[in-house]
Amino acid sequence: MAVSAIPEGLPVAMTVALSIGVNRMAKRNVIVRKLTAVEGLGSCTCIGSDKTGTLTVNQQTVKLISLPSGERFTVSGEGYVGEGEVLTEAGNIINHEARLRLEEIARASVLCNEASLLWDNGEWKHHGDAIDVALLAFGYKLEFYPESVRRGVETVGEIPFESERRYATKFYREGKRVNVAVKGAIEAVLPYCRDIRIGEGIEGVNSKKIEKEALSLSENGYRVLAIAYGELGDGQEPRVFEEKDMPPLTLLGLVCFIDPLRPEAKEAVEKCKRAGVGVVMITGDHPATALAISRELSIADSWKDLVTGKQLAEIGSQESQEFLNTVKSVHVFARVTPLQKLHIVDGLIKSGHFVAVTGDGVNDAPALRKANIGVAMGSGTDVAKDTASIIVTDDNIASIVAGIEEGRFAYDNIRKVTYLLVSTGAAEIVLFTLALIAGLPLPLFAVQLLWLNLVTNGIQDVALAFEAGEPGAMKRPPRKPKEGIFNKLMVQQTVVSGTTMGLLSFGVWYWLLESGWDEFAARNIILLLMVLLENYHVFNCRSEYQSAFKVSLKRNVFLVVGVFAAQGIHILAMYVPFMQRVLQVSPVSINEWFSLLLLASKILVVMEVFEILKKNKS
Repeated sequence: MAVSAIPEGLPVAMTVALSIGVNRMAKRNVIVRKLTAVEGLGSCTCIGSDKTGTLTVNQQTVKLISLPSGERFTVSGEGYVGEGEVLTEAGNIINHEARLRLEEIARASVLCNEASLLWDNGEWKHHGDAIDVALLAFGYKLEFYPESVRRGVETVGEIPFESERRYATKFYREGKRVNVAVKGAIEAVLPYCRDIRIGEGIEGVNSKKIEKEALSLSENGYRVLAIAYGELGDGQEPRVFEEKDMPPLTLLGLVCFIDPLRPEAKEAVEKCKRAGVGVVMITGDHPATALAISRELSIADSWKDLVTGKQLAEIGSQESQEFLNTVKSVHVFARVTPLQKLHIVDGLIKSGHFVAVTGDGVNDAPALRKANIGVAMGSGTDVAKDTASIIVTDDNIASIVAGIEEGRFAYDNIRKVTYLLVSTGAAEIVLFTLALIAGLPLPLFAVQLLWLNLVTNGIQDVALAFEAGEPGAMKRPPRKPKEGIFNKLMVQQTVVSGTTMGLLSFGVWYWLLESGWDEFAARNIILLLMVLLENYHVFNCRSEYQSAFKVSLKRNVFLVVGVFAAQGIHILAMYVPFMQRVLQVSPVSINEWFSLLLLASKILVVMEVFEILKKNKS
């Protein structure tokens, strides 16, 4: 009875269900590092997604150059290749003066750059940051070759890009002079700029005009980078150059990048909405760019749905109610630092969400660790991957959504296995309890109970773990994070099915004894009836939302084989002398077997009626 009450096969079946989920996720580009993340991802109520590489293809391309004078130039070509040309906005060939201005931008971009882009063996090969590679491609399109530019100067210092700083600087010696090349966010670079290049002359910088131009470009979906140049002067002694050494800069122009949306990203976001999973964008990009992309993806509608890192900093403590309300109400976080990303994740969790957060850099590790499910990108750093629970090999939000779907399938299968084992155990308890109350002999011996639980169900529960996902899994809202497996529906199903099987078995046991059957023969019949009931009931367990007759048998061939195997093994045991002695069983006639088969089918009828009543009530 203890074996009946405690489903000892559940840990094995759950492990099988989760392992199958791991395998299915791997086929959909999701690598699971922690087994519990399989079910956890299915419980996700909110995805905190990066923009670049997750919602977009992460193939930055320079598409537009805006000079401080107001002139704009278009750049043709796609991806990380040096093929294309630079034309005026009207599509005309650029003149000599414009080429000089553009070459200044290309030169500074090449010098303040850590990437490489080379034509090798008939193809373009690149390495390094996407923005840096795109800037090198722009240089090639102006017939401005990076390697020759770099050979002509000596690097004497640099300020690397940091998300908090949002710009990078390269100090280089050219002859006797030390100059600087700077690239970065417009709001980070512009305060250092004293003047702008207009033709061959220099004018004082009009910050408001430049900021207005940058905002206009960002609102059109461009990622805007400012390129500037400065001079430290002659005779600089060899030393370590730092941020305090930055001279007054001359703004050369704004470089505008386009990183196309992934074709499947919009559908993935829509699928999340239908599944009750919220999607928020957490990015370091300009607010206008972030809003333009999020509008295209239907993540946000207006500026009310966006908050910047600066605004979050002005709120103050991440523990304050104002901070939590802000995090809960907006869908786009722009110009945020890695520390703020951590605070955002923490705020979402405190708001009751089960959060999956994407990240690829070292700075993302704290947020990945804090999230309920940390999702590292396959192209990301080893630190991010080691911290995360799962790794998305193709960096695609659609793969994360596929992982959520597989997680729901795995959780459903765990529920199905639990339902099967607990309800059949409950049936045995009902049978024994009624027999004791009625003053009848025990309907089964201990070894027969063990046979039912360890052999018959031991085959079927593992086979049930192979159940394919139900089509409507992503149309249901996610379960509440604190909700256990035994919710109201599970309890109702278990009580109805367990009581039905127990009453049927007790009724037969009572009738057999009252009809003059000896206990040995009656127990033989009851054991076979219980096996048949469990054979039928496993088909009830295949879906909590659909009729057993509507679930195709092709969806789980293993289960069909498992049911026949369980029944076949029991019939075989009734004919093998050794098993006859151990189990106290004997063969039955074909008429008796068919009668019991028909009687056991009543469990299907009862559960079908229960499903109809439940649907009518809801």
